[in-house]
Amino acid sequence: MNGMLMPIIVAIIGLIIGFVIAKVLEKNKASRILINAKKKSSVIIKEATFTSKTTLKEAKIEAEGVKKDKILQAKERFIELKSEHEKHILKREEKIVNTEKRIREKESRVSQELDKNNKLNKILEKKGEDYNYKLDFLDKQKAEVEKLHKSYVKQLEVLSGISADEAKKELSKSLKDEAKTDAMAFIQESLEEAKLTAQQDARKIILSTIQRVGVEQTVENCISVFNIESDDVKGRIIGREGRNIRALEAATGVEIIVDDTPEAVILSCFDPVRREIARLSLHKLVTDGRIHPARIEEIVKKTRKDIDQEMIDVGKRTVIDLGIHGLHPELIKVIGRMKYRSSYGQNLLQHSREVANLCALMAAELGLNAKIAKRAGLLHDIGKVPEVESELPHAILGMEWAKKYGEKPDVCNAIGAHHDEIEMTSLIAPIIQVCDAISGARPGARRQVLDSYIQRLKDLEEIAFAFNGVQKAYAIQAGRELRVIVESSKVDDIKAAELSFNISQKIQNDMTYPGQVRITVIRETRVVNIAK
Repeated sequence: MNGMLMPIIVAIIGLIIGFVIAKVLEKNKASRILINAKKKSSVIIKEATFTSKTTLKEAKIEAEGVKKDKILQAKERFIELKSEHEKHILKREEKIVNTEKRIREKESRVSQELDKNNKLNKILEKKGEDYNYKLDFLDKQKAEVEKLHKSYVKQLEVLSGISADEAKKELSKSLKDEAKTDAMAFIQESLEEAKLTAQQDARKIILSTIQRVGVEQTVENCISVFNIESDDVKGRIIGREGRNIRALEAATGVEIIVDDTPEAVILSCFDPVRREIARLSLHKLVTDGRIHPARIEEIVKKTRKDIDQEMIDVGKRTVIDLGIHGLHPELIKVIGRMKYRSSYGQNLLQHSREVANLCALMAAELGLNAKIAKRAGLLHDIGKVPEVESELPHAILGMEWAKKYGEKPDVCNAIGAHHDEIEMTSLIAPIIQVCDAISGARPGARRQVLDSYIQRLKDLEEIAFAFNGVQKAYAIQAGRELRVIVESSKVDDIKAAELSFNISQKIQNDMTYPGQVRITVIRETRVVNIAK
């Protein structure tokens, strides 16, 4: 029993000693941790103090650097201004030097001319002396000849029994009487023959020319009908709360009428180019199916480019069909643009083609150059399709374009003189004038009322464009409304109201029109960002 207790007692004592030792070690460890923490805190405090002092010094250094940079920038700016001033002075000095040089050159040329004149004067003086000597010699010879002539005349008077003056009078009288008789007979025969044949030949040439040119006459109107498959498409064209149709009208300047007409949408505009752009854009939108304002603007922009290319292609085809070569590319563009213009309701391209053919046939009948006549006939109305409106008459404007792009003088004169603005200097000019009248005088070819109506709508738009800040202007609803789109950066809401009032007063004072004209000013602010 005692043998078993001893190991237990020893184990208990060992545990107690181990516990005491562990406690002592733990206390020592805690004291060490505390000492280390105090040391670290003192170090952190010292570092913080040092850092604050360092930051203050760095701030002072940075301030000194900024001050030096500003001083350097000011010096650099001063040096730049000084150099610019010196350059300006050098340029002025160069101009003065060049002017002096030109003056010296002129003086030298003048002195040279004076020397030449002096030499010429000396030569002329010498020649004058020789000429005077020759004149004296000729005077002597002439006096001798006159003496011989007088002696011969006296001899003839003695032989004939009458004086020389009486013989001259009788001879001249008999010759005059004979010449008058022959001249009157010839004139009478010529007049009778001319009366018999002139009118017949003229009628024959004009009638044969007209009969050989057959062109259908179609009168332009101000609407186009866009056919759709079903009336369900009308709802998509109008859009939610009408936003699609408003966007299409604003982008094209065409009034779009969606009414009860089955499977049709009406496009109304006096400008055929705008109407065609709207028709093609609407066709693309309906075919694609995606109709919303952003897509409408994209399609209209693309269609406008396609129409510009179509004008060039039409001009090329027209020139090839008529067999005209060597036209300037700009004139070809102008010819293509005539497809979308009308003159008194008559399509301008068809009219010009007809005049060209008439001129070629008539020139051939008269034995003139048919190619030049056809060229002048095609180009005679190019002044009616300017990209920018001009105050010049269309004949003078067309003549200036023809001169600018290298056409022959006969062609230019025929273009400028076909409405008698300038004098005709070639035989081609009256042919162009006559053929233009023949083409326009056909029954149904022209309508005076339509042209005056279109001119009134153009005048409305031009009045709007005369004000600052106007980006687009469209006359719609047969001239009863003028829709003006302004630039938002230049015109605010208050100025938009003032602009609407000023335009209405300008129209009221300057124009004559039936009914009322509503002026609608649209100001749109658009912000676009791109996410990449």
